[in-house]
Amino acid sequence: MRLDLFQDAGDLTAQLVDIESVSGNEKRLADAIEQALRALDHLKVERDGEVVVARTDLGRAERVLIAGHIDTVPVADNLPSRVEDGRLYGCGTGDMKSGVAVQLRMAATVPEPVRDVTYIFYDCEEVEEARNGLKRIARTRPDLLAADFAVLMEPSGATIEGGCQGTIRVEVKTTGERAHSARSWMGVNAIHAAGPILDVLRAYEPRRPEVDGLRYHEGLNAVFISGGVAGNVIPDECVVTVNHRFAPDRSLADAEAYLRELFAGFEMTVVDGAPGARPGLGHPAAAAFAGAVGGEPRAKLGWTDVARMAELGIPAVNYGPGEPSLSHTRGEYVELSAVADCEARMRTWLTTG
Repeated sequence: MRLDLFQDAGDLTAQLVDIESVSGNEKRLADAIEQALRALDHLKVERDGEVVVARTDLGRAERVLIAGHIDTVPVADNLPSRVEDGRLYGCGTGDMKSGVAVQLRMAATVPEPVRDVTYIFYDCEEVEEARNGLKRIARTRPDLLAADFAVLMEPSGATIEGGCQGTIRVEVKTTGERAHSARSWMGVNAIHAAGPILDVLRAYEPRRPEVDGLRYHEGLNAVFISGGVAGNVIPDECVVTVNHRFAPDRSLADAEAYLRELFAGFEMTVVDGAPGARPGLGHPAAAAFAGAVGGEPRAKLGWTDVARMAELGIPAVNYGPGEPSLSHTRGEYVELSAVADCEARMRTWLTTG
């Protein structure tokens, strides 16, 4: 499918949505994006796996990076896209193909921005961190990410969302002793022994710290539980998988230490984790962006790749037209008016001092 980068941003969003790109299956969409960008003479385009990078090179005093992931969560009977009452419905409409559409529109229609721009479109953001395309590029081609400031086009309701919370996933395990269920007293039921783990989770009171003027809201939840051998066997192992979302005033090591204290007495294994990022809205480039797009910034409660930018020393914010509360839902949609508004504000930022 050939992308038309000069059509209305809402129509371009629909075109992107209808190219299915569940994590790991982004090649077709990456191909289409690369083809469309290579047709623009004012951009230098590079391809690395399923990551596409396009850059202006005008010798401006400042370089900004605008990034968006092109993968989605699995389709939930919500393709192809459809329009109803000014809303575009479909998998990835808000998270984050509407943001990618705005990126592409900027790349195509702002050939001489007042700031040099690096546009990066990357894969595997919605799966485990080890597969993240931006992480890979940061490791193998950090020169492509060099910038004074970055905008992640993550769904934010067209409001600046500063920083992001960190995330850590752990497995908390109980052990028992197998026995025939007809003689259960001869064994020890590991699933029953998991009750205290669930009690800890039920009793959890989330912190809501203020970090650099923005209010965060932490979370601690069981996301999986597994155990059992057969219908007539007392289980000798049970594993509760717990996800903790923590505010950026804590490091990943702090979060792990907190969980080990919380689940003291149980075997705990860290499965995956990524640090958060402080808002960084005091940086001059961030302040200039905030002044151009307007609105009152708020905290990003999910994890996003602003954390990766923070690791590289690049201040970054989340800003995109999608509504974050609709992300990953069967009824996901984006307001077409929000897409147009987000595009207009981004254009103002890239064309004015």
